Amino acid sequence: MKTVRVAAAVICHEGRYFTTMRGYGDFKGYWEFPGGKIEKDETPSEALIREIKEELDMRIKVESFLMRVEHDYEPFHLSMDCFLCSIEEGTPHLKEHLAQQWKTAEQMQEEEFLPADRQVVEYLRNTGVLVKS
Repeated sequence: MKTVRVAAAVICHEGRYFTTMRGYGDFKGYWEFPGGKIEKDETPSEALIREIKEELDMRIKVESFLMRVEHDYEPFHLSMDCFLCSIEEGTPHLKEHLAQQWKTAEQMQEEEFLPADRQVVEYLRNTGVLVKS
């Protein structure tokens, strides 16, 4: 099975986390933490900074590694490195997503997240991890 490596930004501000609603593909309409594929010769942090700039037109600061999620989807295995991040400059402008939201980990429990991202929501809910911003 092919492995796809991605990086995801867990952006925290004032006790809430930023999530986006996917605007394409089989999981269109599901919530996720923004990010994307890691390209050849790119670190996960570099990929994340690039993807957030491309998809949301803002600059983030990667604060620290949060967790790695391994999940099998039907056609591939996903390896997702998740990082706690803060906004360095700008505000989110959706280019590929249908919606955005700032919610607490408890509030995110009520939303339909991508299967791999559900593991991150559960981790945040159980640990209460926050970035001071």
